[in-house]
Amino acid sequence: MKAYTRRSRGARLRVHEIWDRYKGENHETALLLLILALLGVMAIVEPSALTMTFVGDIIRSGIVTLALALGLLLVIISGGMDVSFPAIAIFSGYATITVMNFFGVDGALWPFLLASIMGIALGSLNALFVARYRMETLIASLGTQVIIRGVLLAFIGSVYISTLPAQLDAIGASSIMRLGNSPVNILVLPVIALAFLVSWMLRKTMFGRSIYAIGGDRESARRVGIRVPSVQVRIYLIAGALAGFAGMVHVVLSRHASPFELVGTELNVIAAVVIGGALDSGGRGSVKGTVYGVLLISLVQNSLVRLGVSSYWHVLVVGVVVLVGVAIQAQASSREAKTTRILESTEASA
Repeated sequence: MKAYTRRSRGARLRVHEIWDRYKGENHETALLLLILALLGVMAIVEPSALTMTFVGDIIRSGIVTLALALGLLLVIISGGMDVSFPAIAIFSGYATITVMNFFGVDGALWPFLLASIMGIALGSLNALFVARYRMETLIASLGTQVIIRGVLLAFIGSVYISTLPAQLDAIGASSIMRLGNSPVNILVLPVIALAFLVSWMLRKTMFGRSIYAIGGDRESARRVGIRVPSVQVRIYLIAGALAGFAGMVHVVLSRHASPFELVGTELNVIAAVVIGGALDSGGRGSVKGTVYGVLLISLVQNSLVRLGVSSYWHVLVVGVVVLVGVAIQAQASSREAKTTRILESTEASA
């Protein structure tokens, strides 16, 4: 019996060793396995739904979410929270189209740059409140969200724009390939490029390491010489630029502009980032995990559509996914902290 117990304990230790080796820094492997499990469930429940068109729909619905999530990822890693990015996104996209129509100009690249600049300007409000006046990030972003939407509807316009300028409309109709009956728009390429750029910045630059340091322990980061307010300003400016770009991507993909869209998408984006391994308390997160989180949310939503589930249930399901994701990440973080304390106490006693 003792021999069996020792073998069982040894097997569990080997499993834990293998899992620790391949789980990823932010448990990305667990998320990937969950995605594969959901695909397996879909294969059993509705095998006819697993087509290339289904894959194309998942990619298309995740493009804007990923672009928004990249900016939010930086904020959450730094220990903050932002709910103003949908307002920044739709303000930037809608205002850009309004300016183009007012002056009668067209273009393919500069409108995205203009929308990003608008996003930077609007993101500076969050930077001012958080870095200068040291407001709580959630309260600051709630305030800026209301301000931005108020300015948009009061001064920019509230009219639905059904037709985009010709060159932007052509981009909305362009695709790099077709997956079944679902075209993959060309805008997926710059979004992927941005994902690689943000990942490189977080892993390879001093600014990226400073973001993790601030999220892990702000006071310790300050003591080692990191200028916390300066880093926070850059975080919110970059997040604003990414939101502005995402807003333009949304407008071009939908091939119309409405000031009332993207409202309520905060839940999906926050869900993708948190499920992807970013702790709401800061100090942890990755672009890879965020990409998996976006894929999971998009997979869940598209699966519900294929199964004929009412859209009213989608928000409920995403909410449950958020709570489960947060619980799993918090438990994993607590277990890792406990393991670290045990190892430290063992080394001290040795």
